[in-house]
Amino acid sequence: MDILKIREEFPVLRREIAGKPMIYLDNGATSQTPLRVIDEIDRIYTHTKANVHRGVHTLSQEMTDLQERSREKIRKYINAASIEEVIFTRGTTEGINLVASSFGRRFREGDEVILTVMEHHANIVPWQLLRERTGIVLRVVDINEKGELDLEQYRSLFNDRTVMASFCHVSNVLGTVNPVKEMTAYAHSRGVPVLIDGAQASPHLPIDVEDIDCDFYVFSSHKMYGPTGIGVLYGKKKWLLEMPPYQGGGEMIAKVTFAHTTFAELPFKFEAGTPDFVGIAAFSKALEFIEEVGISEIEKHERELLEYTQEKMIHIPGLKIYGAAPGKSAVISFLVGKSHPYDVGLLLDKQGVEVRTGHHCAMPLMDRLDIPGTVRATFAVYNTFDEADGFIKALERAAMILE
Repeated sequence: MDILKIREEFPVLRREIAGKPMIYLDNGATSQTPLRVIDEIDRIYTHTKANVHRGVHTLSQEMTDLQERSREKIRKYINAASIEEVIFTRGTTEGINLVASSFGRRFREGDEVILTVMEHHANIVPWQLLRERTGIVLRVVDINEKGELDLEQYRSLFNDRTVMASFCHVSNVLGTVNPVKEMTAYAHSRGVPVLIDGAQASPHLPIDVEDIDCDFYVFSSHKMYGPTGIGVLYGKKKWLLEMPPYQGGGEMIAKVTFAHTTFAELPFKFEAGTPDFVGIAAFSKALEFIEEVGISEIEKHERELLEYTQEKMIHIPGLKIYGAAPGKSAVISFLVGKSHPYDVGLLLDKQGVEVRTGHHCAMPLMDRLDIPGTVRATFAVYNTFDEADGFIKALERAAMILE
């Protein structure tokens, strides 16, 4: 890959922070956006903006075509069987809430949902809300010292009351890449459907929902070099047909009277109201960028950066990295001695290095690790080995100051 050419597509990377060239390592929270996406947003607002579907005028027809072409591009990207299985949401969080609220209506008191200790709050709280409404039981899979899921325990948690398994593809704290195909196959052998949180996987790994055979898969545009406020819920058609709408309003109806309403066909049954059609259309340009670079090349480059950086980090006195699963994604969560993560993050920011600090919306995992939080550096395709060196240099200085 020509990293310098790739970086030219990201104008924000030319910024300086505290008088130093910015090193952006907060990609796990949100990635930066290439010019082709920004230009598409600008083009739509200045040339094509009109509400989608049902409009007979030219702009509405053009905008509808742009949105639905984006849906088809996403379908191909994740290898879904049909565009009917691609639902637009506001992000990963809304996708999980949609499934918990709609699919979860079939659950009864005492039914059990299996989660893991490494889940983001977005894959914990919706199930807790469902528990309050229905009385379901949440069962939690633990991890080992490397940060890998205890698969023996996972299998042992299934019983006659298990109705759902919901887990992340990649941990946003540990970087662990879970064996989702194997986990899905076991759940299906017990007749249990599966939801996968793919927010941390979709920008970094090839995604094939047909091969994984999951029932639901959710991810967000803003972590994939795309616009904010856009996400995707993939769902198997057989389930989506059975599920009631998540929200009511325009777009998701076929006919409305005060006596009765019939709902639109898939995928529109789950897309109430005016969507962010500009963001949806621009998301296709982000996928175009990923496809041009090549997701396998992205994965390879980020893994090399990860290994290179971790090898240098382990020589910093008092530094501890959390997450050592083989084949982990490009996530480094760490602490420096007894220093608070915020102090480390502030000292890095003063040197132009942008990282994330805190519990990373994974407080149960922090409790499991018996720490208040971590500093987290996460890589993207545009990060360089020079930036890795700059990060190490800044981290060494911060560690020396905090010693």
